[in-house]
Amino acid sequence: MKEVFTLTSDSLGGQATTDEIFGDAGGKNISPHLSWHHPPAGTKSFAITMFDPDAPTGSGWWHWLVTDIPADHTSLVAGAGDPTSGFAPEPAVQSLNDYGIYGYGGPCPPPGHGIHEYKITVFALGVETLGLTKDTNPAVVGFNIWANTLAKASIITYYER
Repeated sequence: MKEVFTLTSDSLGGQATTDEIFGDAGGKNISPHLSWHHPPAGTKSFAITMFDPDAPTGSGWWHWLVTDIPADHTSLVAGAGDPTSGFAPEPAVQSLNDYGIYGYGGPCPPPGHGIHEYKITVFALGVETLGLTKDTNPAVVGFNIWANTLAKASIITYYER
């Protein structure tokens, strides 16, 4: 059997829990544990995003954007999405999300809006750094990730209020 690029989590399942939910929705806002396996040859760094395509914005909602994760790292512990925790490997950059904060911002859909999908994706990149700062807006971060992607793997979780 061919080994394929895969993303797994010890803390995230089919439904987001109180641990992952954004604080304004009554949660703890803890980013999930993530682990990835079998990146393609030529991988020089990784990036991670969390995106809600169901947000009532016309363009979705970026919850988490992490770039410049060194190629020798293949996991993030739960809570690494808090840039002050020191859990993310250097020189990873946790950019501004659509909440206007740095790092992880968990699910918080509008009450009564229905079930939202949250897609967490790890990207294997062909460059060591994207050269972006924590203040780079999500659309520009996404553009640069896509321009340098060798492979990607995702996990989807759901939440509604």
